This record gives sequence, structure tokens and C-alpha cells, in this order.
Amino acid sequence: MSANPRTVFSVNGQTVAGEATAPSAIETTVCVNGQVIDSRTIAAEAQNHEAPRGKPGLAWKKAANAVVLRTLLLEDARGRGLEAEPVEVGPGRFETEEEALVRALLEIAVEIEAPTEAEIRAEWARDPERFRAPPLWEVSHLLAACDHADTAQAEAAKARALDLTRQALADPAGFSRLAANHSDCGSGSSGGALGQLGPGDTVPEFEAALRRLSEGDITPEPVATRHGWHVIRMDAVAPGATLPFEAVRDKISAAMEKAAWAREARAFVNALVASAEITGCDLRPV
Repeated sequence: MSANPRTVFSVNGQTVAGEATAPSAIETTVCVNGQVIDSRTIAAEAQNHEAPRGKPGLAWKKAANAVVLRTLLLEDARGRGLEAEPVEVGPGRFETEEEALVRALLEIAVEIEAPTEAEIRAEWARDPERFRAPPLWEVSHLLAACDHADTAQAEAAKARALDLTRQALADPAGFSRLAANHSDCGSGSSGGALGQLGPGDTVPEFEAALRRLSEGDITPEPVATRHGWHVIRMDAVAPGATLPFEAVRDKISAAMEKAAWAREARAFVNALVASAEITGCDLRPV
């Protein structure tokens, strides 16, 4: 017996596809109301799903579930007589006909009510601290510049940054002098001072380091960015103020509507699954 499985999918008796992947394959028949889906369809979908190293079967299972659910949605859409009207979803990029059909189905099948003013205010009042203005950071740094593509250069720059980190931690008051004498950044002329920064003002790795620092802290290890290796000092932090209800009301309302839509969409799909005859496929989350 061959160890190469053949996966066959069917929905309501209509064959989507279904040819053996090997002449003497082990057949795993996956039936959704009778319609058959070829393993090649699942294999193509599997490219969109990740799985732990050494467990490709998990990606296959996720892909099989996605194909079955898509087949159910398309069957329902076509049963309602819906027609695909693809829309542009990006510059020069349009939905496929199947994507357009699924969107059209969910637009009419999933209905939600907008949250009331009282519900929106209650969500804000549950924890107002969640809604804050962006913080401001007063920052100084020194840079050991390098091209990370050049391994030798990158290792030398890291070693230099490690030494500068040790010096900075041993003498925090001398950070500005250290930056002025050793930093490869133009800010070295001002003692490494970068001024005030907010979210989005610098590269992600640098910002992530800032979020871990309190006032007066120096990074215990050099921070790598595309520019090289940084030693960072947090000179001052101004936490964002808690925003009043009026400033975040629309954002909260939109988030609540989005969450409600997701719940109703899941309920709709679960109802389709419950009413279908599905064999050979486990639709539990993976």
C-alpha cells in the first residue's frame, strides 16, 4: 500500500476536482454535502498556512479546513443567486470572483446593530487607561555603524557597542561625553541627544527598546537596527495622557462593531457547518 494519501473533497454531490495523487494512494474522502475537492486545491491553499517545522500535516489540515469552509460559503452564495462583482482592494489589485461572492454573501447574511451610546460609554469606563495619547521620549544614543551584510564589520561594530555599553553603565553621567567621542551618528556633536521622539518617529527596533526603558535607563545590551548597533539612554518620559470619552468615542464604536461583526460571521459559518454533511475533515481549530 502506498503511503501517499489521496484527499478527495465533495460538497453537495458536485465534484470540484478529484484525481489520485498516486496510482495506489490511500484515499481520504472529504465530503461536504457530496462535492469533491482535489488534493491539489488543498496543496495550493497550504502555501498560505504556517506549521511548526517537521509538522507539514498541520498546514495541510488548516488548508483543508479553509477550502471546505470556502466551498460552503460559495455554495450558499450561488444558491442565493448572488453574482460576483469584484472591487479594487489595492492599487491595480482586484478581488477574485470567489472573494467577491463570499464578500457579497457575508454582506447580506451577517447583520449587526450599532452599539448604543450607553454601551460605548460603558466600554470606555471599563478601563479609561487603555485610551491614551502617544507617549513622548527624550532620548540620547550613540551608534556603532555597520553594514549587517558584512559579517566581519557587523561583529566588530557589535563588540565596540558592547564595550561602549559597559562604559555607559559604569558612568551614566558621562554618556554625553562618550557619545561625543565615539558615536558614528551626527547627534554625537550634541552629546548623542535626539530630542523628543514619539511612536513612529524611528525604526521599529529602536522604538521597541524605548518602550522598555524608564527615565534614566541605559539599554543593558546594544540594540541592532539597519544603521548598526545603538546604546540608548532614556533622558525623560512623558506618558500619554488618558483621553476623554469624546476623543475616543468613534474609535471605540468602530472596534465594538468590528468585534460584533466577527462574532456574527463566525456564528453564520458555524451554522453552515452544522447543517452540512462533512466527512473526512476535522473543522475544529488547529
